[in-house]
Amino acid sequence: MNIAVIGGTGRIGSQVVKKLNAAGHQAVPHSLSTGVDVITGQGLAEAVAGADVVVNLTNSPTFDDASPAFFQTSMDNLLAAGHKGGVGHVVILSVVGADQVPDLVYYRAKVLQEDILKAGPVSYSIVRATQFMEFIDAVMSWTTEGDTVRLPTTPLQPIAAQDISDTVAEVAAGPPLNGTLNIAGPDVFPLDELGRITLNAHPDGRTVVTDDTAGMFAAVHGDALTPKGDVRIAPTHYSDWLS
Repeated sequence: MNIAVIGGTGRIGSQVVKKLNAAGHQAVPHSLSTGVDVITGQGLAEAVAGADVVVNLTNSPTFDDASPAFFQTSMDNLLAAGHKGGVGHVVILSVVGADQVPDLVYYRAKVLQEDILKAGPVSYSIVRATQFMEFIDAVMSWTTEGDTVRLPTTPLQPIAAQDISDTVAEVAAGPPLNGTLNIAGPDVFPLDELGRITLNAHPDGRTVVTDDTAGMFAAVHGDALTPKGDVRIAPTHYSDWLS
């Protein structure tokens, strides 16, 4: 199949392109660096022309109040171009439990993205993933003060980007789900414990202190970000990923 991967030069997108091409498909990466802008629409019609499937892995550049407008505009532009170009399947990557965290504007924005896709004119698939293992360092940096990292006990079930890419590529090459597939890593950790495990493996002089008011994940109630019901469990454990 011909597959256009929008956001195809990023962490997930570049791996998805590689996997699809290795499987015999013709996957082409598109991004700002290749002249495709999902906000202005520049280059979008050309990018999706002749594509059987469009995978949209673009993301809001910020987690703040600007994120809903990003997803509204980008999805409107993408679906209009895809429908006009005869695309039969659109795939997006979202977040497990996004609809359970209304206090975080970025998660509300991801739900908006899903809703726009569901209501659109093209068959679709939504892959919802838990938090990336690759993002744990960034999460820790948000609440680092000197040698102290303050983290809440929010339960997370981190997943490796490689496992996410495998699933997105598989879904893109298959028939539209017209629904959602949840994927997660194999282990659940309180976020403060994740921080300690990370620093034990790669010590840098910092110490984790439990603080349920610290950082973005303090707004998450209970186990909202761990999957319920049907979920595909990925193979990579955090300890193996760290090593």
